[in-house]
Amino acid sequence: MEPAAGAPCLIEKRNERMDSATASVPTASGSKYLQQLCKHWQHNLAVEFTPEHGTVVFPKDARGADYPGDGLVTFDARAEALEVRIDATSPEQLDGLKGAVARHLDRFAFREAPLTFDWK
Repeated sequence: MEPAAGAPCLIEKRNERMDSATASVPTASGSKYLQQLCKHWQHNLAVEFTPEHGTVVFPKDARGADYPGDGLVTFDARAEALEVRIDATSPEQLDGLKGAVARHLDRFAFREAPLTFDWK
């Protein structure tokens, strides 16, 4: 994902192996949940968001971890779904971020929870 011209880059590009996963989470409230998640995480993490798109950087050493690099979660709100993409530097980091995203989304979407995550 390239930042828009003139926009700050949240994550350094490195010559690291990236593990990725995507999910299309069915909900008519994708923009609402995207904004809630990003506002929640911006207290501790590097976050950029609009009502339609958000990015969150999870530091490689967050919560005592020691991953090769930072993880990046990208959200895109659609009319009928919230699209989620996770880019991680190890399978363990990827699994951890999938769990964190799912738990937090289910917490904010408690009326719809549990949401369906079709991770690919």
